[in-house]
Order: sequence, then C-alpha cells, then structure tokens
Amino acid sequence: MKQNYVLHLKTDTEFIDFFMVKAISLKVGSNRKQYLDMTLSDCTGEISAKKWDVSDEEVEAIERIKVGDILKIKANVNEWKGMKQLRVTRIRHANKSDNLVPADFYKAAPEDSQDMYNYILGKINEFQDEELKRLCLDLYEGNREKLMYYPAAMSNHHAEYGGLLYHVKRMMMMGEQMCTVYTNLSKDLLLTGVAIHDIEKLNEIISDKHGVSPGYSFEGQMLGHIVQGVTLIHDKCKELGIGEEKAVLLEHMILSHHYEPEFGSPKKPLFPEAEMLHYLDVMDARMFDMEEALASVEPGEFGERVWTLENRKLYQRKF
Repeated sequence: MKQNYVLHLKTDTEFIDFFMVKAISLKVGSNRKQYLDMTLSDCTGEISAKKWDVSDEEVEAIERIKVGDILKIKANVNEWKGMKQLRVTRIRHANKSDNLVPADFYKAAPEDSQDMYNYILGKINEFQDEELKRLCLDLYEGNREKLMYYPAAMSNHHAEYGGLLYHVKRMMMMGEQMCTVYTNLSKDLLLTGVAIHDIEKLNEIISDKHGVSPGYSFEGQMLGHIVQGVTLIHDKCKELGIGEEKAVLLEHMILSHHYEPEFGSPKKPLFPEAEMLHYLDVMDARMFDMEEALASVEPGEFGERVWTLENRKLYQRKF
C-alpha cells in the first residue's frame, strides 16, 4: 500500500514506496559513468529521480522499464537547484502481491470528465452562430471518447487525466465573463477559439486511457498541434461549408494563440478575439501551475522554484 506521496515528500529523508514512471532515459555523466534519469509520479504530482553509477549488469533490467510502469523504489529525498529530487538506490517492478490501488498513481483533473464535457457542449449549443456551433459540435462529438481522458500536455500544465477538458472548460468560463466587460468581443467566436485552439493535442500527444503520455506522435513532433490544428480547421470548414473569412479567422486564432515565434506562433493576434484567446490560455496555464506549486506549501512559507514560471519561488499567504 502506498505511503509516501510526491506532494508530501520531505527533504533529507529515506523511504521505500511505489511510483509510476512518467519519463525514463539512461544517460552518461561527465564522469563517463552511466546513470538513470527518471520522472516519477503519483496522483499528487511528479518528481525528478536519479540512480547514479549504473553498472553494466543493471542495464538489461533498466531497459525493460517503460513509461507507465509502477516501480517500487528505495530513495533519499534531496534538494537540487531549489527543487526536490530523489536519489534512488534500489528499484524493482511492482507485482500483484503488492496490492496497489491504481487511483494512487494517476493524476486526474478535479472535476468529472463527463460533467466537463457536458458543460462545454452546453455552451456550444448556446451559440447564435450556426456555422460555429456546427463546427464545434462536429469536433467534440466526434472526439468524445478521447476527450474523456486526454491530458492537455505531456508534462507541465494540465498533464493529467481529463486535463484537456479541464483547460477548455476554465477558459470558457473566463471567456464568457470577459465578454461582459469587453462588449466588442463576439462571444461565439471567442468561445469557438477556446474550444478548438488545442483540439489537435488529441493527435499531437500520445496518451493511454489514464491520461499518461509517453511522448509525442510522429506528426506531433514534425508539425505540432498549432500546424495540425490549422490544417484540421481548414479542412473542416470546407467540409461543413463555412465561409472563407470565418474559416481564416479561426485558423488565425489557432496559429497565433502562443503569441511568439519561439513558442510556435508565426503570427501575433490580429483581431480582439484572437488576442483575448491568448491571454485566457496563458492565464489558465499559469493559475494551474501556481495552484500545483502551492498545494504542499505551508502558510507563510515559500515553495520550490517553478521553472514554468521563470523559476519563481511562490509564497503561500496566511489568510
């Protein structure tokens, strides 16, 4: 039975417990010795782990370890560059006699997938624009099964069971409110942008039914969800008879939502709904990362550095 969860691991302690493999690779250090580099996780989060000085005899067993496997490890909790890290001394695969509870190892969005899906479809069905409604219903009803479990990323924000739905739902909630403040915005267009901006993560990312991703598909690595998304919407709009201007605006929203070339967007937003989409995306990602980072921090204390937030150490307020 699992005792030590990632969220509650304390530095300078030794323990034995079970974790799931999120990433694994065998590397060679500056001393020319092999070491095992892993990301381990459970339902509360993930942590970097190293096993140093791997011998040739250990390599064969290590090469049998795959992403998604559950391992029993003995390790010390250290700190490296302001973040917790495990120094692993022993490893073995879990077996049936360990009597593990699967829910201990798979991180999930805090809301039920079907409820989130119903919320999103409810908002789509409220659209006044029949073309945008038809497009979104086609994409969401056609991908319902995958949407139930798909993460929004391999790691970082919303990398969890149902993470993509959770990301879209919260963005829709914010987007609807923004339209009451900025009344020049088209709510149907903005919420369509929210619904479709990451839809091709379903084909960019590889994921199992638990929302655990071992990496990216061939097309995902070669093209990425932005290019894949533009292609999908271009083809879908032609198939559904959606007008050229509307189709190009939707393609542009996908193309520009990362804002900067270094993050995959060759164009910056050129109309208000596209601009707002970018900020909704960034806001939800950052709020998610802050929520995760502060989950284990005591009031009045600073947490570990969060590299997705420019290596900031966040403060947990007392009130």
